[in-house]
Amino acid sequence: MSDLDTAPSTQPAPPAATAVIDAPDGVGTFDAEGNYIPRQITDQDIEDQFLDDAYTATMVQVEDGQIVSGKVVKVDRDEVLLDIGYKSEGIIPTRELSIRNVVDPGEIVTLGEEIEALVLQKEDKDGHLILSKKRAQYERAWGNIEEVKEKEGTVSGPVIEVVKGGLIVDIGLRGFLPASLVELRRVRDLQPYIGQTLEAKIIELDKNRNNVVLSRRAWLEETEKEQREAFLDNLKPGERRSGVVSSVVNFGAFVDLGGMDGLVHVSELSWKHVDHPSAVVQVGDEIEVQVLEVDLDRERISLSLKATQQDPWQEFATSHQVGELVYGRVTKLVPFGAFVQVGESIEGLVHISEISSHHIDLPEQVVTPGEELWVKIIDLDINRRRISLSIKQAAEGGVVAAEFQEHFGEHAYDAEGNYIGAVNEDVAADQDEAWAQYYSETGEGLEAAPAEGEGVEASPVEYETAEAGSGVLEGPVEELVGEPVEDPV
Repeated sequence: MSDLDTAPSTQPAPPAATAVIDAPDGVGTFDAEGNYIPRQITDQDIEDQFLDDAYTATMVQVEDGQIVSGKVVKVDRDEVLLDIGYKSEGIIPTRELSIRNVVDPGEIVTLGEEIEALVLQKEDKDGHLILSKKRAQYERAWGNIEEVKEKEGTVSGPVIEVVKGGLIVDIGLRGFLPASLVELRRVRDLQPYIGQTLEAKIIELDKNRNNVVLSRRAWLEETEKEQREAFLDNLKPGERRSGVVSSVVNFGAFVDLGGMDGLVHVSELSWKHVDHPSAVVQVGDEIEVQVLEVDLDRERISLSLKATQQDPWQEFATSHQVGELVYGRVTKLVPFGAFVQVGESIEGLVHISEISSHHIDLPEQVVTPGEELWVKIIDLDINRRRISLSIKQAAEGGVVAAEFQEHFGEHAYDAEGNYIGAVNEDVAADQDEAWAQYYSETGEGLEAAPAEGEGVEASPVEYETAEAGSGVLEGPVEELVGEPVEDPV
């Protein structure tokens, strides 16, 4: 207030009838009686004792847990300052800027940006206002997410982290997307999803535990339902399809048919016994499979790999017949006989009565597991997948199966069916030369040799028969036919 407004007037009083006299700008006026009227300085004049209260009333009022908005006025490495109209700027620590674990504040906010924050503490020990941007974002997001789940809608956000068992998606808070629910089939490498924006459905929500579980597969299944239905409608049992092995599990292998996965059960991987599916197929293998069944209601496809391969039993049946001799290996002994493998994945049973021409109590009295021997096919039941074999009948001779004739053909048997071995003139000549050398060194000659029947047994290697002439036995007869045979000499 100026001196002119308060000092007493030294001017003579104007006449009573004189009107109000205008004063220069910035000073008071005079009324009709000449009294000085000071100019108005303020609408409200506050006394000193009420000044602090009036000043406080002009500031924003905040409480713990309240969401406020303000302008970013400073961005540092460790904190961000936010002007919310409070008596001091609010501090947002770096850890409270984002739901991401490690962030650069400059990537989250910029100077002058208007953002929301939640009041964590009105005053810390240093009197600072502590705020959290991620908590405000979290509170806003929960409201939206609960509404989306209630309406069975979807949420979307960027993948910000790969964790054990799945992905973390930024949907305003940390949403967990299990690896098994990322795609229609399980994905082994999740790293390429970092930075991708994914859409998913909410399948579990628990605010108390801060738990949000997402499923992108559910969204894919929903959006691709028409495509799946068309794919399944076009897939018919019995047809063959090419596919790629997408995963291998203990009970089989899943094959991507180019739209959906089908399961090849372990029993349909091979005609042979399979200890584990990985022994037959590996992830990434391109294979041809046959469709066994299409379940439209459950949207499941059953496939078979072995159906695309020739049945070894049928193959054996078409290339063998009852009465043939085949070479096999004893695989297992049972009280009532012995099982002998006679082909790839083909085993036949030699009943105990067909093991030996004389009575035996147990199979191990004659044969042992791993032993290789000749057996005769005495019955073929392909429908029941059973082959009956005989060791004792094999000793009686018969037609050798085609696959063995190159080495053990009909030329190796005499007219009675006895195995005589292949005639080998070179071996016979070598033997004659060896005997001649023996006689020359010992001074003995053929005339000195004992006459037949005079106590010297015939050689088990060289012998004569009237029908076949001289021959060489290439292996013990017992091993080849399974029973001892008499020397034909």
